[in-house]
Amino acid sequence: MAGNDNESQVEAALARLLDEHDPKGDTVEFLRAQYDLGLAWAHFPEGSGGLAVGPKAQIGIQQAIATAGGPQAGPRNPLGIGMGGPVVATHGTDEQKARWLRPLFTGEEFWCQLFSEPGAGSDLAGLASRAEQDGDEWIVNGQKVWNSGAHLAKWGMLVARTDPQQPKHKGLTYFIVDMEADGVEVRPLRQMTGQAEFNEVYFTDARIPEENRMGDIGDGWRVSLTTLMNERVMIGGAVPRRGDGTIARAVKAWESAPYRDAATKDELMKLWVASEVSRITNMRASQNRTAGTPGPEGSVGKIVAADLNKRITEFVMTLKGPDGMMYPDDYNEMLNRHSMDYRSDESYFLRCRANSIEGGTSEIMRNIIGERVLGLPGDVRVDKDLPWVEVPRS
Repeated sequence: MAGNDNESQVEAALARLLDEHDPKGDTVEFLRAQYDLGLAWAHFPEGSGGLAVGPKAQIGIQQAIATAGGPQAGPRNPLGIGMGGPVVATHGTDEQKARWLRPLFTGEEFWCQLFSEPGAGSDLAGLASRAEQDGDEWIVNGQKVWNSGAHLAKWGMLVARTDPQQPKHKGLTYFIVDMEADGVEVRPLRQMTGQAEFNEVYFTDARIPEENRMGDIGDGWRVSLTTLMNERVMIGGAVPRRGDGTIARAVKAWESAPYRDAATKDELMKLWVASEVSRITNMRASQNRTAGTPGPEGSVGKIVAADLNKRITEFVMTLKGPDGMMYPDDYNEMLNRHSMDYRSDESYFLRCRANSIEGGTSEIMRNIIGERVLGLPGDVRVDKDLPWVEVPRS
């Protein structure tokens, strides 16, 4: 990373981080130092975990830390790192940035997303959860569902309706809610992996202080787009090292398969090439990314990753033969564990079915690509300008 002044600044900060802090020592202490030196999100402003340099630098930072055996922040708090951080950095006040960004990055405070509802999944703007202002607080009532990691979270990113007389996109407001507050009930949902990663969350007269409002009143849709677009990048925009990631499972499975032939090797090579194309495409997109709301490239990466993950894990199960139909070794353990990691190939095969649903279904991604990339006409939206209270709901 030698070259201009920005690159030299990153190099100096990275050298200081690795010289003064043991990458293999205390994880939280190392991540705190990484944040303080501006190496958490290099493209964020100085003082907010960044150095106001190009996003390309972050790839080199993470690779250098990984080579040194240091920790990666993302797996410790995926929704916080991938979605919460960009939202706070883009729309938060100085006080909100100072309060939330550092413990979010270190994983000391886990974050979750509170968007989808039983009647508002793909159509987020149709949500019905209400927030009514009461002095310097907001009182929230409603239900959210499919909230990954809500049972582990300290903070949740919440969108609620604050003005039902406005059209559905205009009457929304964005909040950061304390998941441990009175009136917030989290109910884990058991899924086919045996784990309970997803949840439903009920709000019953839950109070949120005004200081936890993110953005202006009624501007929740614009703020939520920052979350949604970064979510798609988080799910489908990863840039692993060559040969790492999901494809590494396939290579390992092929090497240990009881029966291998030219056909399975050919299929593995096709999947490897597709993974490398996706990785390089995501790398190019990440180099053009800036703090704030990513462009539609996140939707491209997500739809490709969702399909590719399914193809790879199906290939792995085929290699395992009848053994692939058995309960995974960690199934009983997962029945008693509410984490978000999947250790066995069988568990990952089941979990990746959600990739084409979470963060916007693949059908929604195709609509976004068609309208925003290809310039095709959008779907007819007859309720776009109606007050929300007049929109028919099932």
